[in-house]
Order: sequence, then C-alpha cells, then structure tokens
Amino acid sequence: MHARMPVGDCFYQTSTRLGPDQMKTTLVCLLLFCLPLSLAAADKKGEALYFPPAKGKWETVEPGTIGWDAAKLKEALAYAGKEKSSGVVILYRGRILAEQYWKIDPPEKTPSGGRNPYFHFLLGTDSQGHPVEDVASAQKSVAAMLVGIAQQKGLLRIDDPVSVHLGKGWSKAPPEAEAKITIRHLVSMSSGLGTRLQYQAPAGTKWFYNTTAYSRSLTCVARASGMDENQLTKKWLTGPLGMKDSRWAVRPWADENTVVANKFGFATTARDLARFGLLMSANGFWDGKDVLVDKDYIKQATSPSQQLNPSYGYLWWLNGGPFVARGGGEKKPGRLLPSAPKDMYAAQGKLGRRLYVIPSQQLVITRLGDQSGNNFGGEFFRLLRAASGK
Repeated sequence: MHARMPVGDCFYQTSTRLGPDQMKTTLVCLLLFCLPLSLAAADKKGEALYFPPAKGKWETVEPGTIGWDAAKLKEALAYAGKEKSSGVVILYRGRILAEQYWKIDPPEKTPSGGRNPYFHFLLGTDSQGHPVEDVASAQKSVAAMLVGIAQQKGLLRIDDPVSVHLGKGWSKAPPEAEAKITIRHLVSMSSGLGTRLQYQAPAGTKWFYNTTAYSRSLTCVARASGMDENQLTKKWLTGPLGMKDSRWAVRPWADENTVVANKFGFATTARDLARFGLLMSANGFWDGKDVLVDKDYIKQATSPSQQLNPSYGYLWWLNGGPFVARGGGEKKPGRLLPSAPKDMYAAQGKLGRRLYVIPSQQLVITRLGDQSGNNFGGEFFRLLRAASGK
C-alpha cells in the first residue's frame, strides 16, 4: 500500500506499512529536511522578517539572543562615532540590533575656504531630533528601484532608448549614437557619454561613473508616469514603506553648468534608509505586500550589469566582483570591501553615506554623517565581524 504524507510543503511516499516507531523517525527526518526549505521560501517572500509599523515602536533584538557579543558591537559603534558618523542603524531580520546617533560639529569652512560639503547635505532633523540628510549618490539605488517599478507597471522598458521618453537631442551625442543609448545604459553607467552628456564612446563599450547621465533615468520615470519625482516616489515607495521623513529635495547649490551633480537630492534619515534596505532584503516584499513585483529586475539590479565593472549592478555597488572600476573606469583588483560578506551590496554616497544589504546574514546597515576616514567601511565591517563571530 502506498501512502503520501504531506510535511510542510514536502511530500513523502511510502511503499510499506510503517510501525509507530518507524513512523515517528520518518516524520522527524522529514521535518528536519523540509524546515530549511520552508524557511527559505518564507524568506523569499519576506515572511521570516519583521516589518516596522509606519507609526509606533520599532521592535529591537538583543545582541546576545542572536549570538552577537554586545561589548564588541559597542566597540564597532564607538568607532563609527569617532569617524564622524551622525547616525548608524543596524537591522537583523528587520528588528533594530543597534542604533546610535552623534552630534557632529564640523568646521563651517574647508581648509581651502569653501563651505564644508556636510552643510550642503544636512537638511534638518526629524521629530526625534535625528538628522535628515541628503544621501548624495546613495540616491541612485533608490532611483534604480523606481525604474523597476515603472517597468513592472508597463510605463517603460529598461531597454527603451532614452530618446523615446526625453525626445531627440537630450544629449550632445550625434543623433545615431544617441538613438542607441537605453535606460539600461544609464543605470549601468555605460552610456558612453561624458559629464556634459557629450559623446565619448558607443553605448555599452565604456564604463564611466556619470551622475549627469544617470539622472536622466529618473526623468524618464517621471515623464512616463506623468508625475513628478516626489509624487511617484511617495506613491510607489516611501508611502508604502512608511518612510515619512524621506523626499526629493532641490539642491540650490547644484548647477550642471558648474557642478557635476543631480539637481535633486534624496533626503532621508538613517531609519528611513534602513526601511528601504529592508525592502531589498525581503526581495521586494513589505509586510505581505509585493512592492517590487519584478523579482528578475531585483536580481539583475543586484548582479553585475556588464563586464566592464563587475562590481556594479543597476546603480548598486556589489561586493563579489574580481575588481572594482572607479569613477573614470580605472580598475582596482579585489572586492569592494574584502572584510564584508561577498553577497553584500551597497548604496554609496559622498561623505560616506552608506546603505549595506547583506542577504546571507539578513542584515541591513545604514550610516550617515560627515566624511570618514578612507578605510571606514573595511574597519567597520572587521569590527562587526568580530562582534557577530562570523
């Protein structure tokens, strides 16, 4: 006689009648085998994660309950504070593992006499008195996911020529070259354009970190949706996630004729940025709702988008590549952050603004503040690894 017995999402078929002891042993083995599979499936839908409410208390987790050394975690936070951080948030499976803020008081002027860049990016405080900061180029990763949402809504395709949405003549490239530049080229930094949108190389043949060209991807989304940047971002992303202190803010100091910078900055807090990271950690789900429906797009965005710089996805920095191409395309051997897990990916901005997502450890880390030392990320992750024992 054949019996088909369900265990979770798994089934086991027997061809003989089992005794009570054999049945118990079989069920225990099946549970041990199927439980990891069920948890993995839950993780893909974000069901194994905690999601903070839009209002109310954000739950925490004590370091010792997950095998972390609390004293060593404090050492990591102390280091972050010493390195001019204004705020650090660390999430484990959505709950706050660590959170600390520091009042930093940098000089108003730089040694050369110019205004300290930090004051361009400090835009106020939230209701708790914590800083609201323009996250500089970390905004790019937010924009990448807005492109993905626009695609899932059928408003555009990532392989659309940019001219479909912005019209001919949006760049200074020859018409035949411009016609071949797609949104994919913009978000993978391979448009072939210079910082003034002048032609440098055929699209897809040169990697060059180009903020001016990237910013046109967000313009494409706005044109395709019929909404401005703040309207679409609140409707699609910050509203559903409860990112109440986040918005696109005009940068009065940014003029493309004199400064290579996007005219908009993404203003947010360490907590709000962590919410965005948690969405990524949950594979686009948020508390049972599918915010980023296109899972293939998420995978593409957080995987090498081209071979010219395997450490870059769609406006996300990746930690698993054999080398990292810098702003002008110069190659540096090795991973982005050797002391961090290989599967880590990051949103990175000027003055050390960071959002780190580590799927294998279900961690999300945000850091805001003034310019840190050159090896802040490497040392911070070394200290975190010592605290976690991993």
